[in-house]
Formats: sequence, structure tokens, C-alpha cells
Amino acid sequence: MAQTSLRPLEIGDVPALTALLRANREHLRPWEPTRAESFFTEPEQERRAHNARDEMDAGTSVPFLVVTEGEILGRLTLSGIVRGALQSCSVGYWIRADRLGEGHATRAVRLALAYAFAQLKLHRVQAETLAENVASQSVLQRNGFTQYGLAPRYLKIDGRWRDHLMFQRLADDAA
Repeated sequence: MAQTSLRPLEIGDVPALTALLRANREHLRPWEPTRAESFFTEPEQERRAHNARDEMDAGTSVPFLVVTEGEILGRLTLSGIVRGALQSCSVGYWIRADRLGEGHATRAVRLALAYAFAQLKLHRVQAETLAENVASQSVLQRNGFTQYGLAPRYLKIDGRWRDHLMFQRLADDAA
């Protein structure tokens, strides 16, 4: 089994990440907002990488690449980090189409949870999935997330307002 790891997104990753996004455009389309053509260009991905690094410096997001043996498999981001009484963030992730079913998403989320709870000292990590995204729900459930609600017409995905199931994992929950 190939080792799965997370590493912070670097500006130097932009060319490889842009190529990966282009190659996985149709694979990701049903799960993401409608993307303009410019999204799939290096200048736009570089701009987004700089924004992600700025958010990391501000303590509101941690952008990771999911990698194995130096190969980029996808992205995982801990976003919307809130301190104070909430101590929470959201996790979002994707894995390239040709590496699905190998356990990389499950392992990446497990690593992200360890980082969120041990390094960031957060209390809660949440995730939302489209109601029909059973594979992603399985990843979350294997990592000890529990479903706690339904958000009607939560996000505009692939051009339509879509319902999402809401999941959470608390730091003191058993995995």
C-alpha cells in the first residue's frame, strides 16, 4: 500500500496542480461550483495559491496537497478556522480520478484530523457532502464523523443549488 501524506501547498506546485485540475476537470465537475475557463490556467491557480498561503499566514486556513511518493493525488484544505468559543474548521478534499478507491482520501482526512486537533488545538472539524456523494460520506464515517443535519440548497454546485449533509468530528470523539 502506498504511503499517503499531506504537505503544505507551495507556489512551486502550481504547474503540476494546474495540469492535475485540467486532467480531472470532468471528474470534479459534479462536486464543485461551475468553474470559468480561467480557473484551469496557471495564472489563476497561482493567484489562488498566493491567497491560500495568505490565509494560512492569517491562521484561517491550511491548504494541503495529498501526496504519495512525490506524486500529487489531490487537495485537502482545513478552511474557515475560527478561534474563540467555537474552535472549529471545515475540511474539504478531492482525489484524482485515476487514484480513487486506494484509501488515499480516508488516510488524508485522518492525517488532517490529527493536525487539526493536535497542532491547531481545535475542538471541531466539520464537513459537508452532497446527499448523493456516498463515497465521501464513507470517508468521513471511517474517520469518526457523525452526520448531524441537512442543509437545504446549501451550495451552488455544478450550476444548481444543492442540498448537503452536514458531518462533524469533535476532538474528544472516539474514531
